[in-house]
Amino acid sequence: MQLIRKLSILADAAKYDASCASSGVKGRDSRGGRGIGSAEGSGICHSYTPDGRCVSLLKILLTNFCVYDCQYCINRKSSNVQRARFAVQEVVDLTLDFYRRNLIEGLFLSSGIIQSADYTMEQLVQVARDLREVHDFRGYIHLKTIPEASSDLLAEAGRFADRLSINIELPTEQGLEAFAPEKSLPSIHRSMDDVAQRVKAHDEERRLAQQRRVRSLPGARRAQPLAVPGFAPAGQSTQMIVGADRSSDSDILTTSSALYGGYRLRRVYYSAYSPIPDASSTLPPVAPPMVREHRLYQADWLMRFYGFAATEVTEHQPDGMLDLELDPKLAWALAHRHWFPVRIATAPREMLLRIPGLGVKSVDLLIAARRVRPLRTDDLRRLRVSLPKVLPFVELADHHPRGQLDDADLRARLLQSTRIGSVQQRHAGFAWQEREQLALF
Repeated sequence: MQLIRKLSILADAAKYDASCASSGVKGRDSRGGRGIGSAEGSGICHSYTPDGRCVSLLKILLTNFCVYDCQYCINRKSSNVQRARFAVQEVVDLTLDFYRRNLIEGLFLSSGIIQSADYTMEQLVQVARDLREVHDFRGYIHLKTIPEASSDLLAEAGRFADRLSINIELPTEQGLEAFAPEKSLPSIHRSMDDVAQRVKAHDEERRLAQQRRVRSLPGARRAQPLAVPGFAPAGQSTQMIVGADRSSDSDILTTSSALYGGYRLRRVYYSAYSPIPDASSTLPPVAPPMVREHRLYQADWLMRFYGFAATEVTEHQPDGMLDLELDPKLAWALAHRHWFPVRIATAPREMLLRIPGLGVKSVDLLIAARRVRPLRTDDLRRLRVSLPKVLPFVELADHHPRGQLDDADLRARLLQSTRIGSVQQRHAGFAWQEREQLALF
């Protein structure tokens, strides 16, 4: 089969994996400073970096042959799809060729399981090893690891890859038993723990080495960090499929919270189930609404940065599902109106973070400003927060809700203002893009 045809098949087969990002990775040392590529500040899979840049990578499978028969997977053993397989050298050559032509900034490599978990993992590691040691490639590498592979292979993968990911796929053991009987949740957890412990050990080793360096070097050179990256310096991530089984949003978020707390995951990615050809009758015939995936990401953000517990986000919903009409923080606030209004002038940071419409940066700016003057509505307006969303829940020097929280129509009014704000943002974004495009000429 021609290489271009393999690339077409195996790039398309990789599109269902959403667990790719390069946040947190630092540059690698190069022998003599002549290496190829850089992972500094870059992301992958047409992601956006914190400064707004769009970046990309070569995202492919080593092969879409697989000995597993996971019912939700397009590449399952019983699926009637065209198969292809790259040789290790072909992946290496493609990565270098695409990078030299400035088409990518890294590689995301996954694979179906061929022969055995160890054999497949050896092939993935060999790609990363050749890129690093033979071609001195310093760009970003993300390897999808095989849970059943040996601990030694996981250790070697972490030496060469910036990020490792082990997809849990479904949030409950019952779901995996029903739809992916060859996979084992305890095996997935063991591999995640193996990676987490190695990341922790390497971080501690780097910390101690940096302390020894500080004691031994004089002057400004002490502040320079060690250039050698540790084990999987961008950490590990995972992915869960949303809507393939009957798991509720509460089940999904509870599992995510346990993964964050137990295995030091950088990210949990949520991927809405996409119906596949010749699917099992036990799978849903239609995809879940995309807004459900969006709400899960918002709820995930609340758990990671806003101090919410997984149970809090969905406890007010009798079916354990997130409200599709309102963002999770606003839905929570409406269900807990007795916590509000919050006095911006005196409330602790933890409570300010629970006010709808206020983000982490806005809260920190308000805390800094309230030390020197009373805060008023104009201060919120200057922060460009959504005033219709914020004002019913706060007290300011010139604003008191006066019974707004008891208004039976508050939800309807907030829904209306949210829709209007979304339309205005889309129009503003279009106008900005149009002006930027014209400015180029």
